[in-house]
Amino acid sequence: MKKTVLRKYAQLIAKCGINVQKGQEVEITAAFDQPEFVRMVVEECYKLGAKKVIVDWTDQKTSKIHAKYRSLETMSTMEKWEKERWQHRVDTIPCRIYIESEDPDGMKGADQNKLQQASQKLYPIIRTYRDQLENKYQWCIAAVPGEAWAKKLFPNLSKHQAVEKLWEAILATSRVNDDPIKAWEEHNKDLLNRCNYLNSLGIDELHYEASNGTNFTVGLMELSQFCGGGERSLQNIYFNPNIPSEECFTSPKRGRAEGIVYATKPLSFMGQLIENFWIRFKDGRAVEWDAEKNKEMLTKMIEMDEGSHYLGECALVPVDSPISNSGLLFYNTLFDENAACHLALGLGFPDCVKGFENMTLEQCRELGVNKSMIHVDFMIGCSDMNITAKTRDGKTVPVFRNGNWAF
Repeated sequence: MKKTVLRKYAQLIAKCGINVQKGQEVEITAAFDQPEFVRMVVEECYKLGAKKVIVDWTDQKTSKIHAKYRSLETMSTMEKWEKERWQHRVDTIPCRIYIESEDPDGMKGADQNKLQQASQKLYPIIRTYRDQLENKYQWCIAAVPGEAWAKKLFPNLSKHQAVEKLWEAILATSRVNDDPIKAWEEHNKDLLNRCNYLNSLGIDELHYEASNGTNFTVGLMELSQFCGGGERSLQNIYFNPNIPSEECFTSPKRGRAEGIVYATKPLSFMGQLIENFWIRFKDGRAVEWDAEKNKEMLTKMIEMDEGSHYLGECALVPVDSPISNSGLLFYNTLFDENAACHLALGLGFPDCVKGFENMTLEQCRELGVNKSMIHVDFMIGCSDMNITAKTRDGKTVPVFRNGNWAF
């Protein structure tokens, strides 16, 4: 891929993604797949005035070795220096960039029980810091090709050709054109207009139907609001958390979900694929589920904690969108969630509550924002999905018809 094009992408992440401000610190998490590009992002952050940029390099193969040889006690222990680093984040509120390139099957064969138990033990410690950071910092998730990921999408191509093909797909769906910043400004205006319309309806619940068997109703909080595209931190800095993004989303009210939903795309969870699954909800809680492939991982996901049985997000995405129209199954939630309507089990978003900036986190949760150690999106949208809103004044309003916006 041409370096001039990649430079535009790096600029998009630094300026439009996290919108780093002069004097801010930046933390980047990335694998070894595209080090030259990561260096570009580092440089673009400095050009915008970043005080310090730190890169945390990750590697799935090394993580599998850790999971094999470390004891559960060691994996479940947060060292003093790690706690001090979390406290540093609370004190300085750095921007955070996550550059994804992982193999969708990269953790296959790892001891998932040990990994799950370690996460469960660490979460209460991490949560004390994360809650203090909620909505205060800018963050952005973007992607670059990894060889294993690229070969998963394009198995008949050589590694080099597959990586190049995946680069093309990532850049196209991320709107990296002659002027990506302008393209994102226009895209964000469209998403904002759609969110404003949805918020004007006073929606009480959404009913989903599709020929695959999905028949599902989710209820919203009285103060629920739809968000999409760019958002503002509590420091009043505008940023784009996902590149790409096609969704208008909100957090439903915990305890208000009834019926069954069928997944329409595979889900990569903890480095393993779950395929052809469904979940049934009663009184807001997942009570029954099954999967043709990897039901065990689906069960681990739903049973991570009590909150993971409940929904934290419902997002509206038309099938007529760049990612869907690419015809590619990315095996990556960042992309696949932006090709189809989706739900998320687990953590809800306080900023999906009107007036959240004047509330505490606990007050938002008392209104119905779900609390959990996970937030996992799974795709349910399809070309014949219809979604109808029931408003608080008793009206019914079409929101989606045949997989696309009805307005």
